[in-house]
Amino acid sequence: MKRFLQKLEHVQWKDYIHLLKFIFAFLIAKIYRLKRKNLWLICENQYEARDNGYWFFKYMVEHHPEQDVVYCIDPSSVDATKVTSLGPVISFGSFKHWIYYLSAQRNISSHKNGNPNAAVCYLLEMYGHLNHHRVFLQHGVIMNDLEWLYYENTHFEAFMTSAKPEYAFIQSQFGYPQGAIKYTGLCRFDQLHDLEVKRDQILVMPTWREWISHPSKRFHHLDDVQHFENTEYFQKWFSFLSHPRLQALLETYHLNLVFYPHREMQKYIDAFRIEDPHVVVADWKKYDIQALLKESVLMITDYSSVSLDFAYMKKNLIYYQFDHEKFRYAQYGEGYFSYERDGFGPVVYQEEDLFSCLEQMIQHDFVNEKMYLDRHQDFFELYDTDNCKRTYQAIKEMK
Repeated sequence: MKRFLQKLEHVQWKDYIHLLKFIFAFLIAKIYRLKRKNLWLICENQYEARDNGYWFFKYMVEHHPEQDVVYCIDPSSVDATKVTSLGPVISFGSFKHWIYYLSAQRNISSHKNGNPNAAVCYLLEMYGHLNHHRVFLQHGVIMNDLEWLYYENTHFEAFMTSAKPEYAFIQSQFGYPQGAIKYTGLCRFDQLHDLEVKRDQILVMPTWREWISHPSKRFHHLDDVQHFENTEYFQKWFSFLSHPRLQALLETYHLNLVFYPHREMQKYIDAFRIEDPHVVVADWKKYDIQALLKESVLMITDYSSVSLDFAYMKKNLIYYQFDHEKFRYAQYGEGYFSYERDGFGPVVYQEEDLFSCLEQMIQHDFVNEKMYLDRHQDFFELYDTDNCKRTYQAIKEMK
C-alpha cells in the first residue's frame, strides 16, 4: 500500500489520457488477440533501439521469421529508422501500442517500464489484471541490491541474467518464483567478440546520480541540485576532464578521450565545456554506446554496470569512486559485487590516484593484468555468441 501511495503522488494529467486509451484498447484487444495469438512485443525505453531489446528483435527477424514479432519505439527517435528497416514497428505510447501490449503473448523489454504508460501499467501489472507473460531482458549486469527489481515490485515472469554470481544473487535475494530467473547472457553480448580497437581512444562513462537527476527532499542535503555546477559530480568530473595533467597525457601519447555521461545526466551535458581538442563530450543522440565500448582501449567509470560490457571484452578498466559513501546511501545498496574484490580494474577515490593509474596503463600499452583476466573467467561463465539464442529458447519454453 505504501508503494501504491507513492506512485499516486507522481500521477500526471497525461496518465489519465492513457487510462482512457487503455479502456478502449482493452475491448479491441480481446478480439485482436484471437487474430495474433503468438505476438511478441519487444522494446527498450521510448527513444532507443540499441540495447538488448534491439539485438533480440534483430535476431528474431533474421533467425525466426516464423515468429510474430513487433518492435515499439517513438518515431521521433534517432534510432527509429534503424529498427524500422528490420521489421514491423509501432509507435511507443500510441493507441496501437496499447492494443498490442494487451494482446501480446509475450511483452519483452530491456527496461522495467517497457510499456505504454508507467502509471497505468503499474496498476495492471502489480494487481493481476493482465494475462500475458512479461519478460525482462535487462539493461545491464546487476551488481547491486535493487529493491525496485524485486518480484513484489515487478511480477516479471522471466528475468534474464548473464553472469554466474549475478544469477545466484538474484535467485536468492529478489524473491522470484522457481524457474523465473534465467541464465542466458545479455543479448547485446553477442556483438562483443568481433572487435576493432582504437589504441588511441579512452572512454569515460560515469553512471547517473538519482538525487541530482530526480531531486527529492529526502536527499536535498547531499548536493546543491538547484545549481548543477555546484554538485560534487560535476566538479569532480569537470576537474578531471579539464586538468592540465590530462591534457599533457593525451598530447604526449597522441590519445583522444570521449566523455559519455549516462542518459539521465545527458541533460546537463552543456555544462561540460572542455576546450581541449583531444576531449570529446559525447551527445547520446550522436554516439552509439556499443560502438564506443567496442572501439575504446580503456574505460574510466565509477559504478556503471556498462563497465561489465567492457570487462566482458577483457579490456582495461579504472573505477573512480570519489563519492562512494554518498552513492551507497542515496542510490544503490551494495549487492554481491565488491569493486575491490571482484572488479576488473583498480579502484581509486582521489584524482591524483586516478592519474597515476591512467599513466601507468598508458605506459604499459594497455595490457590487461592476469588477475583481472582470471576474474573474467570466473564471472563470465557464458562467453560466446549464443546469448540471443539462449534467450529465445528460454522465452519459447515459458508455459
